[in-house]
Amino acid sequence: YFHILLLLHSLHYVYTASSGLSTFPEFVAVGMVDGVQMLHFDKQSKTVLKQDWMEQLTRDDAEYLESSNGLSLRSQQTFKDDIGILKQRFNQTGGAHIFQKMYGCEWDDDDDDSIDGYEQYGYDGEDFISLDLKTLTWVAAVPQAFPTKQRWNQEKGYNEQQKNYFNKECVDWLKKYLSYGKSTLQRTERPRVSLLQRSPSSPVVCHATGFYPDRVVVFWRRDGQELHEQVDPGEVLPNHDGTFQVSVDLDLTAVPQEDWGRYECVVQLKGIEDISTPLDPALIRTNWVYMSGLTIPIIIGFVVLLLVAAAVVGVLLYKKRNGECIKLSRRTDT
Repeated sequence: YFHILLLLHSLHYVYTASSGLSTFPEFVAVGMVDGVQMLHFDKQSKTVLKQDWMEQLTRDDAEYLESSNGLSLRSQQTFKDDIGILKQRFNQTGGAHIFQKMYGCEWDDDDDDSIDGYEQYGYDGEDFISLDLKTLTWVAAVPQAFPTKQRWNQEKGYNEQQKNYFNKECVDWLKKYLSYGKSTLQRTERPRVSLLQRSPSSPVVCHATGFYPDRVVVFWRRDGQELHEQVDPGEVLPNHDGTFQVSVDLDLTAVPQEDWGRYECVVQLKGIEDISTPLDPALIRTNWVYMSGLTIPIIIGFVVLLLVAAAVVGVLLYKKRNGECIKLSRRTDT
């Protein structure tokens, strides 16, 4: 069984407008390439570049910052007006509300024709309206979005323009960002793989961390065949250093330990050879140690407790043996 690892690159923007939140800006715009934030905009600080390579881009493109600030400022006023309209449609007079626009594109650098784009809006954490690029029509997620859908569907020129943006302009910008940030965005970092288990009755966790990019495949095999049962895959999560991590659990409740040798964890990341880790008790990191088929707890807290208990018993024995001397000294002190 072979997994197809697509090397998809992505450019995403998120605009967030708020109302009734004193601790959150009225408008924030964020741009991300391959999940890495490269710019941030708010009313106070304007456009802030979040990556060193963006500094070089703005030196080469003198109009970039001015254009970015202008677009964000116009969006800020539009979104402020939109929240007022939405509050009326939802019969809301006060409270805290959030309106968001999310749009972007994805591109497979192995297939130049493999391009996907999206544009969608959300209100108070729920879908509101989205653009179907195949039909160039807007899809309302809630009844309150129907008036917007009807009006936007009539703007055929704008919708065609959006199609061109997602299929051409957005991808051109994505390629430009990837070129400037090549050393960061197009690097490959090999994952470190560990087998973890909390207790003998817990699942064995195959944990891969420190890898980049985030497009990784981790799975368990038995006798060379990928397992779909007994397995609980986790989500790919970011690390603080810009790399990623993921865990996949394997339930061994009904598997005798003598059959563990039939299992292995496989990690696949484009650009490196597959990493295969056999299910060997000696490789499992845990709070328990296996010895002659027995499982012995070696929890540090328990050892400390034993030491404290031994010290208390020693003190009590000492007092019992020297009880009268202690009493006499107390009388003398008083």
